[in-house]
Amino acid sequence: MAKPITTRQREILTAVIESYISTGEPISSGTLAQAAFANSMSSATIRNEMAELADAGLLEQPHTSAGRIPTAEAFRLYVGQLTSAATSTTNSLRIEPHTHREALHAKIDTSFAGLAGTSALLERTSHVLAALSSGVGLAIGAAASTDLLEHIHFSRLAQRRVLAVVVTRSGIVRDRVLALDQDLSSVQLETAANFLNEHFRGWNIDRVRNELTRRIDHERAVYQQLADAVDLWSRTVPAGSAQQQSVYIEGVANLIGLPADRDRLRAMLSALEQKQRLIELLNAYIDTTEQSVRVIFDLEQQDPGMAGLVLIAAPAQISGDSTVAILGPKRMNYESAISAVGYIAQLLHRIDSGEMAPLSP
Repeated sequence: MAKPITTRQREILTAVIESYISTGEPISSGTLAQAAFANSMSSATIRNEMAELADAGLLEQPHTSAGRIPTAEAFRLYVGQLTSAATSTTNSLRIEPHTHREALHAKIDTSFAGLAGTSALLERTSHVLAALSSGVGLAIGAAASTDLLEHIHFSRLAQRRVLAVVVTRSGIVRDRVLALDQDLSSVQLETAANFLNEHFRGWNIDRVRNELTRRIDHERAVYQQLADAVDLWSRTVPAGSAQQQSVYIEGVANLIGLPADRDRLRAMLSALEQKQRLIELLNAYIDTTEQSVRVIFDLEQQDPGMAGLVLIAAPAQISGDSTVAILGPKRMNYESAISAVGYIAQLLHRIDSGEMAPLSP
């Protein structure tokens, strides 16, 4: 944008954007004069200003003789004003009324009532954000890194091959086939499992490894079972594996109605199926040390399959660094989406920090 736009151009641009969000159709100067300005501004004046906005890269004309639609840069400017509206008394955007935000937050509170546990909260987050938007609800968190051990069991499958099953307090069950350097009998496996269950039930999974390492230096000569337990645990939960992030996705069907060709839609859905790519996408844009909601329009720079989509995301502290987000088309209610993402991020942090108990149903 070569130069700042005027107050009048800002009002016209806002009207074009809000009309496009509502209808998905290009809007003409004549329609805008009647619908948005009640003929207080002439069609000719609006047409001239729209031409200026087009030259500035904020409006585009999809078809000859058609009306105008906003560009990605226009949406970026619009969202920038939304996020700064709370501290501005001169902003011309029609900001969501306080009563609407209260109603939205009350609806979110109701949706989270009766939930406890990181996995349940993150799963509900993705569902709520999808329901409140026209896009996909995302919640990504390192839930496993702070999950608690409930039970571990080892079964001998064959010589030097063991099935390890770990059950966590949040209800997650992980199984892994281990290839051992030496064969262990069923009695030895049972002894190792009993040792781990007796001493570490209810422990943070990461802390189990650290404590085992500490103990073996002092007790190896006394407890051979400890050496077996350390070896089995290190193979069952390899270093760093507990830091893998869990991804919760809801509302992919919301993208089916997008006015995109089949190849582009297929690329979008393929990108969503690759959960590791989603983690990389959010990590590329979201700084967990910041608390603000971010709105990103240039997702195709990270993943071509995300072309045409917008990401609204915020960091959330729940059992470590997490992220909550909406991924959707440019045509969405940005006020509600930004408010919902920001409020849920704060809600999860308050629950995790003990500032508030899980809401009653």
